[in-house]
Amino acid sequence: MVVRQWREDRCTVVHIVGDLDVAGAPRLQAELEQALAAADPLNLVIDLTEVPFCDSVGLGVLVSTFNQVHQRRGRLILVVAPGMIRHLLTITNLDHHFETTESLGEARTALDDAA
Repeated sequence: MVVRQWREDRCTVVHIVGDLDVAGAPRLQAELEQALAAADPLNLVIDLTEVPFCDSVGLGVLVSTFNQVHQRRGRLILVVAPGMIRHLLTITNLDHHFETTESLGEARTALDDAA
């Protein structure tokens, strides 16, 4: 798994490439903790478009991050393409909780529209 993060005008973007599973989850958790600590305002975009697989441990990291962001009255957007991750969010009913877009550009627009 490769995780990159960068700061943009309105948000911090975390881009993930590879499986989000028990092996990669600790690395992602560490990156997300850094992003949450540095974000002001707390607008976090997690780009999962290049994540072909996510297990329960990876899903737990996303849910934990969601909870932390909402406790701090921030905003979290998941960028997900059609496929396994979107299906996982649907079958776990998390699609009703997470804000999602299909592209990083759509996430940027959503943040701009809210400003």
